[in-house]
Amino acid sequence: MAHLTGKLTKRGVETAKPGRHGDGSGLYLVVDPSGARRWVLRVTVKRKRRDLGLGGTSYVSLQEAREKAQEYRRIAKQGGDPLLDAKKEIPTFAEMAKQVHMERLPTWKNPKHGDQWINTLRDYTFPKIGRLPVSDIGQPEVLSCLSPIWTEKHETAKRVSQRIKSVLDVAKSKGYRTGENPVTEIKDARVLPKVNVVVKHHKAMDWQDAPDFYADLQTRSAMAAKALMFTCLTGSRTGEVLGMQWAEIDFKARLWTCPAERMKGKVEHRVPLSNAMLSILEPLQAMKSEYVFEGQKRHKPLSNMAMLMLLRRMGVEGVTVHGFRSTFRVWASEVAHAPREVAEMSLSHKIGNDVERAYARSDLLDRRRILMERWSGFVINTDTKIIALRAKH
Repeated sequence: MAHLTGKLTKRGVETAKPGRHGDGSGLYLVVDPSGARRWVLRVTVKRKRRDLGLGGTSYVSLQEAREKAQEYRRIAKQGGDPLLDAKKEIPTFAEMAKQVHMERLPTWKNPKHGDQWINTLRDYTFPKIGRLPVSDIGQPEVLSCLSPIWTEKHETAKRVSQRIKSVLDVAKSKGYRTGENPVTEIKDARVLPKVNVVVKHHKAMDWQDAPDFYADLQTRSAMAAKALMFTCLTGSRTGEVLGMQWAEIDFKARLWTCPAERMKGKVEHRVPLSNAMLSILEPLQAMKSEYVFEGQKRHKPLSNMAMLMLLRRMGVEGVTVHGFRSTFRVWASEVAHAPREVAEMSLSHKIGNDVERAYARSDLLDRRRILMERWSGFVINTDTKIIALRAKH
């Protein structure tokens, strides 16, 4: 095909400011406020004017856009529908979703999160809109996915909504769509009913019951019992404890440093190790495993369900492993009368706003060490157990 010319230049395409820039004969470069650049052809088909996306500039060059525009104008002039021809090149929603999933694989916290992302779309959107070109998906199509689960599975529906929006946003950035995202339009128009969600907190054990429970744990030799004992004493999250490796522990400094990638807030967290915590860890070194709390497979951690299943075998109902963080927090407030910032930092919670955190560089390690030693003493000490039982009754 001969070299085609127009008003735009290669340099102009790269530097154009947000807006609509004409190349001639109905071909436009559209630059979004975000900086995304795509080609749009305005063409009249059977007396109806249409805007046809030709692709993003990172995928379709200026010359290629002109060639596509010329071909689609020829089809329209002959009475055909260039949109039908273009749809052969536009991916379906399922294809686009799988592509987005693959592109984001390196950003997932763990493979499980990546699987959940694509699985929710596979279960709730692919049967309804999976085969549709992403250019054809509007409010009715999105509502067909969300309406059936909006009230009965509201949290799931919200996640599905967010993931549909992400897929369609990426499709637009690559030039396969134009106009507003239908998910945003549905939200702004309040098309779906408001759902009042009751926040469900992790069920926690009363602090008065912690000593007796811990005494029961001490009689058990299973690795899950060791992990649960350590979890109770540190107030850490399940994933933080089960993923712990020996390189994170400094026995001389009596310190466990949990790396940022395993922390919920993506910030490294230092945990002072009490005598009781060390008494759990030190014997486990003899196993020479990569992980502190090794599971059934060599050099692999315990299953994330191991501690919960142990609770069930112990007959402890209505309590979750995560709930022991709340047990510690209530004890720290009601019994130890610990300053709020010390108790919250012990649980790796953020304190104050961004400005306050910028000035508060210390993680209060020394003060937290004292608090965690007291907590360990309360949970294990016989005299403290008696006081706790008296307080309860």
